[in-house]
Amino acid sequence: MQITQIPFGTTDWAGVTSERKSGETGWADWKVRQFGAVRVRMLEYSPGYKADHWCTKGHILLCLEGELVTELEDGREFVLRPGMSYQVADGAEPHRSYTRSGAKLFVVD
Repeated sequence: MQITQIPFGTTDWAGVTSERKSGETGWADWKVRQFGAVRVRMLEYSPGYKADHWCTKGHILLCLEGELVTELEDGREFVLRPGMSYQVADGAEPHRSYTRSGAKLFVVD
C-alpha cells in the first residue's frame, strides 16, 4: 500500500454514519472513510456474525473489542482478541471471519 496525497486529518468515528451489512449469520455495522485508494473502516460485528464470502482483499486489521476468529480457506484458524492484529496481502490466502460474542475492529485496506 502506498499512501500519498492525504493531508493530515483526524476522524471522530462517533460522527461517521454506519451501514449495516448482513452476514451468513448476524450483521456487521461498517463506518467507512475513503482517502484516495486507501479505505479505513471501523467495524462492529454482532454476536453470532459470520462472513458470507471468502475474501481475497488485503487488509491490516486490529481487534479493539471482543473476539474474532479468522479462518483461511485451507482450514487454519486464528483467534484475535483486543490488542491483536493480522495482515494479509491482496490475492493471498482467502479468508473469512466469524465471532461468537461480537467484535469491534479497525481495518485499513
